[in-house]
Amino acid sequence: MTLTSVAPGGNVTGVEGRFAHSARTTDSPVTPNAAFREWFAGQRRTNRYEVNRIPFRELVGWEFQERTGNLVHHSGRFFAVEGLRVRTGWDGHESEWSQPILNQPEVGVLGLVVKEFDGILHFLMQAKMEPGNLDTVQLSPTVQATRSNYTGVHRGSRVRYIDYFTPPRRSIVLFDSLQSEQGSWFLRKRNRNMVVEAIGDVPAHDDFRWLTLGQINRLLLEDNVINMDARTVLSAIPYLGGPDRAQLTMDGILGRLTEIKARRDLVQRSIPLNDVTQWHRDEHTIRHESGRHFTVIAAEVSAVGREVTAWTQPLIAPAEQGVSAFLLREIDGVPHVLAHARSEAGVLDVAELGPTVQCQPQRVLGLPDELRPRYLDLVLSADPARVLYDTVQSEEGGRFHHADNRYLIVKAPDGFPVDVPDDYLWLTVRQLGALLRHSNYVNIEARTLLTGLRGIWAADGTYDSGEV
Repeated sequence: MTLTSVAPGGNVTGVEGRFAHSARTTDSPVTPNAAFREWFAGQRRTNRYEVNRIPFRELVGWEFQERTGNLVHHSGRFFAVEGLRVRTGWDGHESEWSQPILNQPEVGVLGLVVKEFDGILHFLMQAKMEPGNLDTVQLSPTVQATRSNYTGVHRGSRVRYIDYFTPPRRSIVLFDSLQSEQGSWFLRKRNRNMVVEAIGDVPAHDDFRWLTLGQINRLLLEDNVINMDARTVLSAIPYLGGPDRAQLTMDGILGRLTEIKARRDLVQRSIPLNDVTQWHRDEHTIRHESGRHFTVIAAEVSAVGREVTAWTQPLIAPAEQGVSAFLLREIDGVPHVLAHARSEAGVLDVAELGPTVQCQPQRVLGLPDELRPRYLDLVLSADPARVLYDTVQSEEGGRFHHADNRYLIVKAPDGFPVDVPDDYLWLTVRQLGALLRHSNYVNIEARTLLTGLRGIWAADGTYDSGEV
């Protein structure tokens, strides 16, 4: 077999060119597509696990603190379920509420090892089970580990390949940035997103396979194959594109975002879980009295192929599938996506740029028009011919139980205005990627959509068009 490219040629010098060449390569003798399918199906068969909901009293190593009611681990590590009181104010609209939230202050590592084979970059992907995953095993980064994991707090086996990401590294760092996690469920949570190029030979392991970026992009078109942690790291890959004739300059984008943060109120105050209002705890759940939002549950997990093979833990179970969507339109011949500056309960710095629409649709469709997310109806009623990307993807299976979003990229209808409300910004894909060099500018849902958009463009040869 030869390495197969969608669109031959193109610039393969420099970091961006090398990644673009890998993105054009849709099959590889290192891991042929047919061999990958057989291996991945086998991983889903053999990496067996059971996840059973249990009462909170059967959690091992976890307890509700008597004074606060917070659900914590005896080690003081991992994460805790605490209370948070939030007050927001923007453009005359104010809101206040309290809720449970996950507090995990340690910074984990989400890292991809890349290496050239026959002059083409390949990514070392791991078949990994997480207790909350849909469709059991999914493809994760080479390393996906909390600090507690890779420093041995859990007393399990050593995290494989961690030496490529911690000093002294056996690699060259190509990308390294702290990026946020779900702001609705995590309090100021960040992970280190890294891409490193291996120096020398990389030991093989049956749970890992080398894939080109083109092979990964094809898998991004399928539901629940590439996990959330892989998608966020993939979004950070340097991107090859043509001239960037953008509506806003980068200084203009940063200025707009700074103004939004300065004008918008977001007041967060940690409170005891016992003091959260409208949420009720019984033997099995912590849930909102409306039945909306999410539920905190306890789970017992037994697994093969994990650092630890059996454990118990709390998980967050969303009340419904979410929707996250970008509207896309050309401005002066260049594709732009419409980003929304969103403030979520646990966000670190007031607001991040998120998708055009991000919500739990059943919860908001019954609201008055003025309180419903802007552009939601346009996205949900879009002509299928305008839908460029439509997949269901799981969120982080290590903390969330069967949490998924329908991710959509929708071409805006003819005549859709360039002028939009102050908290929306038109950005090119290159600009969105450039913001990822810094922390806390782009939220995790927008990063998944960025990865998906690059994936469909790579699959159809747009990497070489010079117009992105």
